[in-house]
Order: sequence, then structure tokens, then C-alpha cells
Amino acid sequence: MKKYMMMAAAAVVALASCNNASPKMDEQPAAADNTSASGLKIAYVEVDSLMTQYEFCKEFTLILQKKSNNARNTLTQKGQQLQSAAANFQQKLQNNGFTSREQAESQQAAIQRQQQSLQELQARLENELANETAKYNDALRDSLMHFLNAYNKDKKYDIILTKQGDNILYAAPRFDITKDVINGLNNHYKKMPAKKEEAKQEKK
Repeated sequence: MKKYMMMAAAAVVALASCNNASPKMDEQPAAADNTSASGLKIAYVEVDSLMTQYEFCKEFTLILQKKSNNARNTLTQKGQQLQSAAANFQQKLQNNGFTSREQAESQQAAIQRQQQSLQELQARLENELANETAKYNDALRDSLMHFLNAYNKDKKYDIILTKQGDNILYAAPRFDITKDVINGLNNHYKKMPAKKEEAKQEKK
């Protein structure tokens, strides 16, 4: 699950991106020199802060975790049932518990079908989770790009980078716009009751 979320972050925020108390989008913070030595106006966003402080990310992380846990529990239960059936078959076989060879073959075939069904279920659940993650990625990307297009009309940055782990070895704090971006995204998200209600329903 964590892997899915980090993949989501890397894919989405590579396009651009978003901490808590900070100036609102329409409030201009004190002027800062974000111009690099090359003359480019540069900024960066901390991915970890985006994932933990943007309400959309927090809510859908819980949704994906719930779906992943449900799938894991279902597969564990089905797997235990298969193990029990296989152990019972083996015990009866060793103790000559079958009245005929046909009966033994019939039960063995049933166990094989059960195993096939479990494999198909696993593939289906993994595919559903992957689709949900892709859906989440697309929604996150859209919200980021929509926000940044509006945000940068005033800010006029030439480049907005994403900082995750050590992909940027060093960046001066004056280039960090994470608080500004997360604040703006959260303000916008609060005005989307339909989306928030959908997320709440998914978490139930």
C-alpha cells in the first residue's frame, strides 16, 4: 500500500506541487528572492508534506488502505479454507477414507477448482486496487495542475521542482513553497463538498 502511495506521489508531483498554517492563496506573503544564479525563478515542493497534509491525500490514503486490508483479509480467509480442504483430502487419502477412486478424484478436482478460484480472486482484487490507485493518481494530478496553473499566474515561476528523499541533494529554504501550495490546495478542497462526501462514503 505504501508503495502504491509513494508511486502515486512520484508520478504526480513530478508534474509540479504542495504543509499547514501558511498564507492563503490570495494573500501575498512577504517578498522572497526565488531567483537562481542563472536568472530562473525556481521553487520546490516537499512530497512527504504534500502526502501527509493535503486533505485529499490523507482521505484517499485511508480509502486505499482500507481496500487493501479488506482484500488481504479476504485472500487470507480463502487461503485458509483451501489449506484446510487440502489437509482433509490428504488425511482421508492416507487413511483410505474414500469409498472409491472416483470419489477421491472428484474431491481432488474440487480442491483444484478452489485453488484456481483463489488465484483468479487474487488477480481481480490486485487489479481493482491498481485501478483505484490509478484513479487516485489522476485525481491528484488534476487537482495539482489546476491549482498550480492558477497559482503561477501571479508567482511567475519558471520551474517548480519536487523534493522527495534525496532526489534533490540540497535546496535553499527560500525556494520552498510547500506551505503555500498545500494551504491553497486545502482551501480549494474544502469548497468541494461533493468530493469530500464521496471520500467519506468510500471510507465507510
